[in-house]
Amino acid sequence: MTDIRIITANEAAAVAASLCGVQVIAAYPITPQTPVTEALAGMVESGELKAEYLTVESEHSAMASVIAASQVGARVFTATSANGLLYMHEMLHWAAGSRVPVVMACVNRGVGAPWTILNDQQDSISQRDTGWIQLYCRNSQEVTDTVIQAYRIAEHVNVPVMVCYDGFVLSHASTPVDIPDREDVDRYLPRWAGVPGISLDSCMNVNPLILSEPRQFPDGDLMPGYMDLRYRLQEDLVAALETIETADREFESLFGRSWGGLLWEYRMEDAEHALVSMGSLASESTLAADDMRRQGLRVGVIGVRAYRPFPAGRLVSALASVKTVTVFEKDISYGYGGAVAMDLKAALFDTELRPRFSSFVAGLGGRDVTPEQLVRAATAAITEEPVHGWIDVRGR
Repeated sequence: MTDIRIITANEAAAVAASLCGVQVIAAYPITPQTPVTEALAGMVESGELKAEYLTVESEHSAMASVIAASQVGARVFTATSANGLLYMHEMLHWAAGSRVPVVMACVNRGVGAPWTILNDQQDSISQRDTGWIQLYCRNSQEVTDTVIQAYRIAEHVNVPVMVCYDGFVLSHASTPVDIPDREDVDRYLPRWAGVPGISLDSCMNVNPLILSEPRQFPDGDLMPGYMDLRYRLQEDLVAALETIETADREFESLFGRSWGGLLWEYRMEDAEHALVSMGSLASESTLAADDMRRQGLRVGVIGVRAYRPFPAGRLVSALASVKTVTVFEKDISYGYGGAVAMDLKAALFDTELRPRFSSFVAGLGGRDVTPEQLVRAATAAITEEPVHGWIDVRGR
């Protein structure tokens, strides 16, 4: 029987984690993430979810706790936002370097100072180099399904996964969500028995001191050096591109829904102009594309779902026939430009594709971005010189 519920994205993330049979949850409250773990705490308290809920004093400790629990074989979950994510920064590196399949909901919020509780994607983008897989969602249904897929991905490649969705825009907005059947989730997501070869009495990888060069143990086994472990993580992250695609295809075969794997496309079949974005801003871009189509411009949208590992090959293929590319994003790499735009330009550099390229930073700190603003910016990028700017900045 279909189970349709009117819930927020925060509730959707909690329900999905519960369906995945998480065994250990640790989190510290921060707006707008708090309702995720409040919901899970309620499930644990009522007995609906058989899990250990760890009450910790900080986000740093929350991540340390789930790393340790994962190392001894538990399926784990945590969630955070903004400065809470920044407080985890050291432990994000530990999680990736330890190769533990932690899944975390990052409810995107602007980073202080100055303080804001509202949305942009600066928090997760600032952690892009910590070795985590990052998946961005456009609505509550995708949040539900992506949390489930995240465990499939993380446990296949032994790399932690961050499921990102926009604070308040999605986290507190109630929409219909088709809740997957638990038996189907169990078929999709096998019971977790811990990371193969990792235990408290093994050499790899409960964070022993690693030397720069490989060294041989008395039994003849070769212990990799520090750089060798970094190389393995990089290679496995690149290989995760196919794992993410496969996880989405197999999800579709069982549940009837696909989220595009690495990216999704809207009206790109005959598009001459592409709008590229992530999360709810990509959804907003579809409205702008429809409006521009009515004006006679063949515009489509590419939504980047997997930002790390970066889907360079898929993006190059998707943009092979367009004349212009316009990127909209809710982040800034200070001193240069938008992070997605920089990565996309780098992906195009080694190809023969030379679309006219424009990029815009928009919506920082929760400032509203309307389809009309996107239309004006994209039209200028298409009909005038390439533009690299900010949408709706009001003076110095």
